[in-house]
Amino acid sequence: MSQFHRTAAFHTLGCKLNFAETSTIARQLTDAGYEKVSFDDKADIYVINTCSVTENADRECKLHVKRAMKANPEGLVVIVGCYAQLKPEEISQIEGVDLVLGAKEKFNILSYLDDLEKSENEGIVHSCEIEETDFFIGSYSIGDRTRAFLKVQDGCDYKCTYCTIPLARGISRSDTIENVLKNAREISQRDIKEIVLTGVNIGDYGKGEFGNKKHEHTFLDLISGLDKVEGIERIRISSIEPNLLKDESIELVSRSRSFVPHFHIPLQSGSDDLLKKMKRRYLTKLYKDRVAKIREVMPHAAIGVDVIVGFPGETEELFMETYNFLNELPITYLHVFTYSERENTEAAAMDGIVPISERKKRNKMLRILSEKKKMAFYQTQLGKTLPVLWEHENKDGKMFGFTENYVRVQKDYDAASVNQIEFLKLDRIETDGTVSVQYSFEKFLEKL
Repeated sequence: MSQFHRTAAFHTLGCKLNFAETSTIARQLTDAGYEKVSFDDKADIYVINTCSVTENADRECKLHVKRAMKANPEGLVVIVGCYAQLKPEEISQIEGVDLVLGAKEKFNILSYLDDLEKSENEGIVHSCEIEETDFFIGSYSIGDRTRAFLKVQDGCDYKCTYCTIPLARGISRSDTIENVLKNAREISQRDIKEIVLTGVNIGDYGKGEFGNKKHEHTFLDLISGLDKVEGIERIRISSIEPNLLKDESIELVSRSRSFVPHFHIPLQSGSDDLLKKMKRRYLTKLYKDRVAKIREVMPHAAIGVDVIVGFPGETEELFMETYNFLNELPITYLHVFTYSERENTEAAAMDGIVPISERKKRNKMLRILSEKKKMAFYQTQLGKTLPVLWEHENKDGKMFGFTENYVRVQKDYDAASVNQIEFLKLDRIETDGTVSVQYSFEKFLEKL
């Protein structure tokens, strides 16, 4: 590739972990002299970081390749990420794709660009067997001045019957504590107020740190160390398996200087029968206990839940078990996923297929329940004075932010408030589901 090709654009599909990794790849290219531009601008290189969890991975990938080709028909298109690891040959056939990099190769992108030319037929594939992916590349995203996604762990050793992530990302492995803390300090020096910890299975932190399966450190060690990093106002745990969320970690968060009272705990089903079919590592009793422990020490905490509807064998009766379990649980909101068949997973061969129309109906029922739960939680927070971190977006003259316990609030846009934490009184729930705020007279008097 010519040395005069110096612009690069990036697009990320999927999870917070992907955003952290895209940022790291982007920094590699900018450090090598590339100028980062918007994905809809004319660029010399377009990097698309893909996801295998979303139902329409193939369609989404094609859509963004077309976007790149529209912006610059001569631009080089590189596909990385989970979908690139799972279906490299298939992706290489997409018109416009020039290079496909698997899990092991994506962080060596620079070494593949020098001789890359626009493909006439199909793209070039560099993808190893996933068993070879036994290293760890630390990553963090800093695209948003307000928060950064900090990658602490990658891969997963669990064998959930519906999931392709172990096939796409390999074994569970972690960054060293020293490197995580170094990255956290770097983030703090950029005036970023919030860090979100990301990984595939972050509760398994410490395993494979040096290429082995022994836990060199624990998740508790990790959050204890991060809590001492100066300059970070907030640290948020993105998602953690219920069986790996221990009392000690919950208690540390409850008395922490920087960890916020917000947990996101995958459930997937409220039926023990289905949890066993899914090969989850807990049953509903343990999940209920985890929620009860959080509520005991942090009554005001936000608790988010992942749940899958339409898993093979989910009868109406078993779905209602899930619905009733969630309805009675003191949680804050749900992320509802409609089950979709994935190649090379055990679940794809299971009997008891749930019709698509029924899956959609159940999804809608749980999304309505989620909205009710969220509004009920917001109602309990009205009248309280809470710290709000404001984001940069100006939407029709309004700006938005989150309290520590994940209440989304709004006020009239004020550029001086961007990336600032302000103590505000939560006033009322607006028609768009956000909460409007008032300046707290009590806090004003405290400052005098």
